[in-house]
Amino acid sequence: MKMSEINDMTSDQLGDEIVKLKKEQLNLRFQQASGQLENASRIREVRRTIARLKTAQQAQPSA
Repeated sequence: MKMSEINDMTSDQLGDEIVKLKKEQLNLRFQQASGQLENASRIREVRRTIARLKTAQQAQPSA
């Protein structure tokens, strides 16, 4: 997900996306622990996307 897409999201959308990605991150960690993970780079992508979302969420003015 690119920053331009993230900047267009509302605060609620950012929160929902963070929750969704955290669930995915948990599932990826379980897959890695059990040896079933096929795409190890996805863990890194998810972690960085969560960081981007949190950064955008902090930058938005609170209502």
